[in-house]
Amino acid sequence: MEDENTRYEAVRSRDGRFDGEFFFAVGTTGIYCRPSCPAVTPKRENVRFYATAAAAQGAGFRACRRCRPDAVPGSAEWNVRADAVGRAMRLIGDGVVDREGVAGLALRLGYSARQVQRQLTAEVGAGPVALARAQRAHTARVLLQTTSLPVTEIAFAAGFASVRQFNDTIRAVYADTPTGLRAAAHRRGSATLAAGIPLRLAHRGPYQATALFDVLAAEAVTGIEEVGGDRGRRTYRRTLRLPYGTGIVAVDERPGGGQRPHSHSGGWLDARLRLTDPRDLTTAVQRLRRLFDLDADPYAVDERLAADPRLAPLVAARPGLRVPGTADPEEFAVRALVGREEAGRLVRAYGKALDAPEGTLTHLFPEPAAPAGTTGPLGALATALADGTPRLDVGADRDDTQAALLGLPGMDARTVAVIRTRALGDPDVAPPGEEFPDTWRPWRSYALQHLSQHLLDQGVPL
Repeated sequence: MEDENTRYEAVRSRDGRFDGEFFFAVGTTGIYCRPSCPAVTPKRENVRFYATAAAAQGAGFRACRRCRPDAVPGSAEWNVRADAVGRAMRLIGDGVVDREGVAGLALRLGYSARQVQRQLTAEVGAGPVALARAQRAHTARVLLQTTSLPVTEIAFAAGFASVRQFNDTIRAVYADTPTGLRAAAHRRGSATLAAGIPLRLAHRGPYQATALFDVLAAEAVTGIEEVGGDRGRRTYRRTLRLPYGTGIVAVDERPGGGQRPHSHSGGWLDARLRLTDPRDLTTAVQRLRRLFDLDADPYAVDERLAADPRLAPLVAARPGLRVPGTADPEEFAVRALVGREEAGRLVRAYGKALDAPEGTLTHLFPEPAAPAGTTGPLGALATALADGTPRLDVGADRDDTQAALLGLPGMDARTVAVIRTRALGDPDVAPPGEEFPDTWRPWRSYALQHLSQHLLDQGVPL
């Protein structure tokens, strides 16, 4: 979508395939929108395009109240890209700027703060502070409209340094006050933090929820995860270890979610998130989005893979098939190494018990250092993770992490490939020793998911 005229055609047709991939703003109204906004299409000469919501806000535009452009899925580009900008966008989404500042972000990337500012501004039209500010505004709106938390608490929970900064940002982004945003949503009711924050986790295009929930059910580790209900109407629940506290999340399967049939508008997964500290909301949501692969671009994936005769019938059978990620990369690395049953034993032996267990959810997965004293491959991996070598956060260099993992005793290439796919979110991983055509790039992880699902359909165990 490099051509602005092509982008305008997407706006004219209200094409939801591009929600989150770019934003458009209208000079005569001072409002920015997602491409699928149902409002009357503005004249071409009044439209400007931006790569991010933060860039539109930085240019002085406020968010549309009809299409809520701040709530769109994230751009799939940041998952594909392995360069500094892609890594920076993933880290900002995980809340690193709020917790560690721009200096912390730059340190993780191995660049100076000035270099990070320059690269992000050139690529996405906004620096790290502006990008984090846009994210804080969205977090604040969610808390204002879905919980009964005091406004002052919401300001700091969303990551703002002061109430005044919070008020100024809400006015600039939404052309309203915090109390005004809350009043507009009160007719829908609000929840307490203890009851859980209701969320709609948006995705673009078709979404094969049943296939993804099948994977989660097969892999669920007792004590930290459970999948209940009948197939097609299941709920996935798990515990989360987060920067400021802990959480318990429940996500409903419901194939199709909020998706309208035969539309390009995408849909959502309904979720409820209970947090001990509301400052973890942004991070928790981003980790759930990675677990459920909600920022993928199914149109780009399916178009590329369906061009191959071998994959075409598989794509036609399951358009929008996703690759499950993880809510905790270090946890997944351990689980990939030791398997489901041993992971359950580690939870019982080293996991921290919840202060208030909920059903079968009783523990958090052990912190990386917990099993570091054990012998063998597990001890080596745990020691390495505790030392930060390899890095498994969303901003890690995937090649460096792969090399570090392969250097550990007992870590084979196939296990490392799974970790790279699921923990690092790499969409283009081929199994070691197997020939995957270059024409499947950059979506070889999705090709493997289709092939694996086909084998399962044929009754072949993986």
